[in-house]
Amino acid sequence: MHVDQVVNALLGAEAHKATKYVSATHVVRATRKLRRGRIPKRDNGVDIVLTIGRPNYAEREFIKKCRKAGEPIPVKKIQLKFPPKKRA
Repeated sequence: MHVDQVVNALLGAEAHKATKYVSATHVVRATRKLRRGRIPKRDNGVDIVLTIGRPNYAEREFIKKCRKAGEPIPVKKIQLKFPPKKRA
């Protein structure tokens, strides 16, 4: 259930990383493989790395900030991260 939500959010938003916080000690994360820091446009296939388990350092910091702000865990929205923009 959580896996399809995260993968659909990742593909629908053209994001690089999508993270769902299931509990304070459990996250579901889907990450697209980038080429030279960008999402490849020519390829028809999509490489996704799925991680289920304990949060990493940045995710633990986010959970601490959510608790300090009074946001309940699990966080309802899926957190998205986008690759950097092209420079002109």
